[in-house]
Amino acid sequence: MARGMARKTRKDKSVTDWLLGEDQPAIRYLTLTQLLGRPEDDPAVREARGAIATKGFAAEILGRQNRGGWWVSPESFYRPKYLSSNWMLLILADLGMTREDPRIKRAADEWIRRFAKEDGGFGMDGSKSSHLCVVGNTARALVEFGYTDHPKVARAFEWMEKNRSHLGGWSCFGSGRNLDSWEPMSAFAVYPRSKWTAGMRRAVEEGAEFFLQRELHRQGDPYEPWNRFHYPIHYYYDLLVGLDFMTDLGYEEDPRLRHALSVLRKKRRNDGRWTLDAVHPDIEGASKEWYEKHPKDAPTPFALEEVGKPSKMVTLRAMRVLHRLSADD
Repeated sequence: MARGMARKTRKDKSVTDWLLGEDQPAIRYLTLTQLLGRPEDDPAVREARGAIATKGFAAEILGRQNRGGWWVSPESFYRPKYLSSNWMLLILADLGMTREDPRIKRAADEWIRRFAKEDGGFGMDGSKSSHLCVVGNTARALVEFGYTDHPKVARAFEWMEKNRSHLGGWSCFGSGRNLDSWEPMSAFAVYPRSKWTAGMRRAVEEGAEFFLQRELHRQGDPYEPWNRFHYPIHYYYDLLVGLDFMTDLGYEEDPRLRHALSVLRKKRRNDGRWTLDAVHPDIEGASKEWYEKHPKDAPTPFALEEVGKPSKMVTLRAMRVLHRLSADD
């Protein structure tokens, strides 16, 4: 037993050391704070955070930003998928960037101006009403950027609470509540609990029960893309997406996560890392058929890392889940 535990400890340390590599300061910063529990005033944390915008994934994205604060085109923050401002901002939020960087503040302020709707949520620029996926993704990223106290961010969380299903969960595009409508759960996971109203708490509890009843994967016929791990996520769902927000919301001990956790562990490589399985749009069935018939509307895939190779983004998220479980994998 002791020898087995030692092997696991060495494997985890090796993976952590890999994530702490100075080639990707964003991953280093997130590893120090999220996996190792280092405080923001720790010298290594300050150094890593200060380097996020100068080297690695975030620096490469910021290097393609126009001086006006947008990517690709000033005409739309949403299109083209997945290259325009909306998608780049979602990634930069995941990488630990904040509004303290003037380039982020300029882009995020314009993002709010374009996407905020009169009904209280967020929607694509040019649309008149809010859209669930956009509300959840935008609210989550803005909280991570440091806009927690912005009134339009607060209204977006109120919108998500009011627009949930009375049976628990959410519906995107009026398709009925489903596992793909996960974005509000991820947004609430980063929203300070002190700001949750009683209605928000019920929304999260009922949403969690919806996902747990389905063990994060039971919805119609088996859907193989959910078993593949991706980054960027955009608005797509997979088992790692579900595990990430469910454990962040405090449901790590629920036995109904066992299936998803078994998939997570089985997908771990012998070296302790996880692979980037695919880049979106990774779809099957009717969605794939629709894109085949409308190739001009197909999104342009965007990736930070190479498919089929060990991924620091996927590995960080997987280790974050295991860390919350206090598990010896």
